[in-house]
Amino acid sequence: MRIVHAFRSPVGGIFRHVRDLAMAQHAAGHQVAIVCDASTGGAHEDHLFQKIEPHLALGVQRIDMQRQIGIGDLTAARNTYRAIAGLRPDVLHGHGAKGGFYARVFGSLLKRRNRSLARLYSPHGGVLHYDRRSAAGRGYFLVERQLERFCDHVLFVSEHERRTYIEKIGEPRAANSLVYNGVHDREFEPVEMLPDAADFLYIGMMRDLKGPDLFIEALARTRMRFPGVSAHMVGDGDDLPRYRARAGELGLDVVFHPAMPAREAFALARIMVVPSRAEAMPYIVLEALAAQRAMIATAVGGIPEILGEASCALMQPNADDIAEKMMRALDEPAWLPAAMPQPEALRARFGASAMAGRIESIYRKSV
Repeated sequence: MRIVHAFRSPVGGIFRHVRDLAMAQHAAGHQVAIVCDASTGGAHEDHLFQKIEPHLALGVQRIDMQRQIGIGDLTAARNTYRAIAGLRPDVLHGHGAKGGFYARVFGSLLKRRNRSLARLYSPHGGVLHYDRRSAAGRGYFLVERQLERFCDHVLFVSEHERRTYIEKIGEPRAANSLVYNGVHDREFEPVEMLPDAADFLYIGMMRDLKGPDLFIEALARTRMRFPGVSAHMVGDGDDLPRYRARAGELGLDVVFHPAMPAREAFALARIMVVPSRAEAMPYIVLEALAAQRAMIATAVGGIPEILGEASCALMQPNADDIAEKMMRALDEPAWLPAAMPQPEALRARFGASAMAGRIESIYRKSV
């Protein structure tokens, strides 16, 4: 099959998900392409593109795509349509809000030429993060409902994501499946901490949705009881200067790093903190647990499906609750490691090969 993955931002979990699928699909004999934004990402993402390119027989097409809806979308849409049309896909898989829009609309236009073309959509959170009481949320959910007629299959990455879709948009009219994200066997090797490892680690995009501001405020509260508390923050984003300024204003012992391979980052500190306000099924949680790194995480999205709904490592996305968990982790060093799921149970449920095989089976039924 000729498979095209379309999405906007080549950073974080969506990019990781697409890379895993592309490599598995290439290994299975398919021809794969990526179409995504040209303006997002830095040196780390450039390195990831270099690693994945040998697996992309149909290549990479990078086009300027802005995050928010605006006049620039007209040019981006035209260029994206031309790029996808030139690739002549059998499967067009859209990821996230813009990728999903392009896959369903452009896929439907191209289906006139190739009636067997399959149009698939993975929300990965996307528009589902909007409040259904807001004007923007109501508008996006109405559009999503209309786009269902142009979709052959919706792929959810967590049961929470599926429930949210039903609550905000309605019962899916298209065929749909739940396929968990997965990590590779090699990622289950433990990561040794550096001798000068800090107490806490944040890894992720530098935007409020992911909670770096909550992490900083919780760290300040924790310092009241533990004056020597230290942390590393790893990631890029437009809001990074604001977080640097706030950490400096509070006088916190925080070292900021640009995006780097997750396993390198895991060595920087003893305890991971995932303070997200919203998630779908975050890879960073799976990767950290596979590397046997202890963590506390907010009970949002699919995170409770990974850690367990009753896990004592779960918290609410506010600075007070996060600080309470951080202080307990420092008070009781054995508490958090004992609360983590066992690696073998994690491997059985969230394996990359099982994920890729299930999605390929869905592709074949949809073509």
